[in-house]
Amino acid sequence: MISKNNFSPPSLSGFERINRYWDNEHEIIAAKILPGEYYVTKADELITTVLGSCVAACIRDKEAGIGGMNHFMLPQTSAEKLKQGNEAVLGNSTRYGNFAMEHLINTILSNGGKRKNLELKVFGGGKIIPTLSDIGLKNIEFILEYIDTEGLLLLSQDLGDIYPRKIVYFPQTGKVRMKKIQDLHNDTIIKREMQYFNKIKDEPVEGEVELF
Repeated sequence: MISKNNFSPPSLSGFERINRYWDNEHEIIAAKILPGEYYVTKADELITTVLGSCVAACIRDKEAGIGGMNHFMLPQTSAEKLKQGNEAVLGNSTRYGNFAMEHLINTILSNGGKRKNLELKVFGGGKIIPTLSDIGLKNIEFILEYIDTEGLLLLSQDLGDIYPRKIVYFPQTGKVRMKKIQDLHNDTIIKREMQYFNKIKDEPVEGEVELF
């Protein structure tokens, strides 16, 4: 049993930079992801994030117990735009939903998961920035269409509205704890999303990505 006094299990290759810590409330190792990040694990740990207009997909192989979560802000881009960027390993392409979904699913499959066993839960897409175009709605439209097109099993969703959400996901069991954050006196989430949006909206897409 993992405890705060034990050595935490190493993350899967490629996720060494993700912030992991001991979660006292759930007594388990937690991985916290930010916009544009994703995380996959085989271990008994949780993944958490806070969403505004962004969307997160929680995906796992229900038989193998491997799963993960992504966090993306922009719905999608095209292969043509991808080619305009510099080639690099992953780069910043996961800011887009289509690449965030492909990377997450691919990583699960490459670590022993099977596509036929995948199940999803999706969250976010709130309109928390009144002055910004409704990115949340576009993200919602994208993720639902993506799931339908790919024939994936959607177990549950909580999308839209005007509130940020805190998501806590347990990939081994598929359990999700969600809290709507209704007090926006602390505008950290809004500031973070505005800064992130302004940073990424005009950047070229970098990354060597396989399209499926």
